[in-house]
Amino acid sequence: MPTIEATRAGFSWDIPTYYNIGVDICDRHAEINPAATAIIDVGPQGNAITYSFGALRDLSNQLANVLSARCVRGDRVAVLLPQSVETAAAHIAITKMGCISLPLFTLFGPEALMHRLADSGACAVITNAAGAKILAGLRDALPALHTVLSVNGGAAEDFHTLCAAQPTDFTPAPTQADDPAILIYTSGTTGAPKGALHAHRVLLGHLPGVEMSHDFFPQPGDRIWTPADWAWIGGLLDVLMPALHHRVPVVACRFEKFTAKAAFDLIRDHGIRNAFLPPTALKLMRLDTPAQPVPMRSVASGGETLGKELISWGQQVFGTTINEFYGQTECNMIVSSCAALAPAEPGVMGFAVPGHAVAVINDGRMCDTGEEGSIAVRAPDPVMFLEYWNKPDATAEKFVQIDGDQWLLTGDKGAMTPSGRIRFIGRDDDIISSGGYRIGPAEIEDCLITHPAVQLAGVVGKPDPIRGSVVAAYVQLAAGHDPSDTLAADIAAHVKTRLAAYEYPRVIRFIDDMPMTTTGKIIRANLRARAEKEAQDEP
Repeated sequence: MPTIEATRAGFSWDIPTYYNIGVDICDRHAEINPAATAIIDVGPQGNAITYSFGALRDLSNQLANVLSARCVRGDRVAVLLPQSVETAAAHIAITKMGCISLPLFTLFGPEALMHRLADSGACAVITNAAGAKILAGLRDALPALHTVLSVNGGAAEDFHTLCAAQPTDFTPAPTQADDPAILIYTSGTTGAPKGALHAHRVLLGHLPGVEMSHDFFPQPGDRIWTPADWAWIGGLLDVLMPALHHRVPVVACRFEKFTAKAAFDLIRDHGIRNAFLPPTALKLMRLDTPAQPVPMRSVASGGETLGKELISWGQQVFGTTINEFYGQTECNMIVSSCAALAPAEPGVMGFAVPGHAVAVINDGRMCDTGEEGSIAVRAPDPVMFLEYWNKPDATAEKFVQIDGDQWLLTGDKGAMTPSGRIRFIGRDDDIISSGGYRIGPAEIEDCLITHPAVQLAGVVGKPDPIRGSVVAAYVQLAAGHDPSDTLAADIAAHVKTRLAAYEYPRVIRFIDDMPMTTTGKIIRANLRARAEKEAQDEP
């Protein structure tokens, strides 16, 4: 068995001066083997259509020709679609144009979309009928947004009609590896979500972590899927783009409602050998374990620490060890376990991935083994973001200097173990990790107080055996309103329809006095203590 030390010693980065994500993951393969399978697009009824790299290149080139008449290099173009061949083609077209791709989640409500589109100054959105309907009510407030294309009708121009009228030839922009390519918004504890701007090189930066978390991906016969939406870095840059880079077929399938049976059936029916399954998905699948094992070559997971029982269950059901990885939108896939290198160590994230310098620091120095500190990554690093969009101060606050080197602070606490792995201890901020999503409380609190019955609201995570945490809102009512189950449901629906379904508070508690600091800030630590006690007291 190879060792992590030998793997790290044999690794070196090869980042070319000129590099384009779209060319790399599509056109490069289409020139060599245009018939090779790129996407297996599984529809709601289970019907599957296979798309080759040649077909993906042609569609992305047609779309690039459509958009080139309306957008210029550097413009932000949003993609508001579920997993589908059009989603992949859109990201490929946008990056080939030298524009900046803006992934957006289909469960975002009007306020969440409004913030991201306005803040980014997006000029175009590629969406579906449902997305176009929401956007129709926002366009008057978005002067930069001049183009909305829909893949299936609705209040927008028709994506397929426009593409069909265009030639399948397109000359990609000569982008450099450090040129901006993708803008992904990440939740924070203060203020609205910030846009993490990534360069084309971000894909190359992801590859070692993807390869390690999937036991030296790719191997002959690999075929990958994830229930994680491609609007998130975990779906887009942990699965879709790395797989296409390696010419591994990607199964596109986003369930309307995730169930264990649907996931197991999909894996069996489509010969899926590799999957990124968030911890919540694994826990739900464990509750409905099939009678017969479902063999997989590799399963990766991230977002929460995996326990001994879940790892053992995965070995029995999948016939492989689930590899845990760690990162964040700003700097992803920097730590990973790898069963092909070393046995799993339950409760420990893994090793620093080759090519990334990851350390635990405290008070401007490196921590000793076992000492708690802040998890940090040394810059420069190919996977590291360029900046927060239009937020230089927030960007600067993300970094510290130690012995002449610049280190990015992840905002999480950890400790080095004697084996050289990193143990995750907890978040250094108030981010809620629920079902694999990182949720910022500030955005939810801002939405809650727009409800006429809410005077003050504090949002924290309440421990949950399935999701890790659920969003819990502690609400101080305005005068003239009385607590009731009906009001709680109405307040929850208020958030669910304006932000996103995964962000709404599943727990609402009415309180008389909000714990506040002398400067008027909500003391979330107090609320977290209440939520934790509630969870402990529950049967």
